Amino acid sequence: MDAGTRARYAAWAEIIKALAHPTRLFFVEELAKGERCVCELTGMVGADTSTVSKHLAVLKNAGIVQDEKRGTQVFYNLKCPCVLDFVTCVNAVLKSNVEERLELVKE
Repeated sequence: MDAGTRARYAAWAEIIKALAHPTRLFFVEELAKGERCVCELTGMVGADTSTVSKHLAVLKNAGIVQDEKRGTQVFYNLKCPCVLDFVTCVNAVLKSNVEERLELVKE
């Protein structure tokens, strides 16, 4: 594998790793519905502001979300809504796995 190909796969892995946490996936789905402030997201997941901010920073660094400061509040929205296509694909894989396992138990 050449250096360019390796760099491309590393970039992909960084984005996938950013999504690889239940709380961050929840944030992606919530932000798909519209922008949210950190305080709203904190209340939704029942975590402290520091933890929520760290999760959002991971998503922001990966280029998945963007933020806008308004006064003392910070609002987030999806920078790249096509990330939901990936979530749709993950659901299709889960469904396929369940269907395959169900075939194993059919008599």
